[in-house]
Amino acid sequence: MKYTEDHEWLRVEDDLVLVGITEHASEQLGDIVFVELPELETQVSKGDEVVVIESVKAASDILAPVDGEVVEVNDKLVDNPGLVNEDPTGDAWFFKLKVDDLSVLDELMDEDEYKDLIG
Repeated sequence: MKYTEDHEWLRVEDDLVLVGITEHASEQLGDIVFVELPELETQVSKGDEVVVIESVKAASDILAPVDGEVVEVNDKLVDNPGLVNEDPTGDAWFFKLKVDDLSVLDELMDEDEYKDLIG
């Protein structure tokens, strides 16, 4: 997995990139009560707001970590937003991106670098 400074994780599966938030982020947000996912076939650029999540503490945006096209969303989160708290780095991925060049992931943090970030 790769990580961003915005506490997102990315995992390559076949030729797609799954995107979610880290356990650290889900703990900081508290109980997630609402998730708004992007439309399929949406073209996103790095830094675009893609997902809106609301918790009992705050609302937060999930940003596109890389450029790509949204090709799948995790509809389970709409009916069960609490899954983000239960399994943030597993079943609670938000969307899958088709990325032209997977080498852009090399610019992101690995697990050790992310652990250093969150201290």
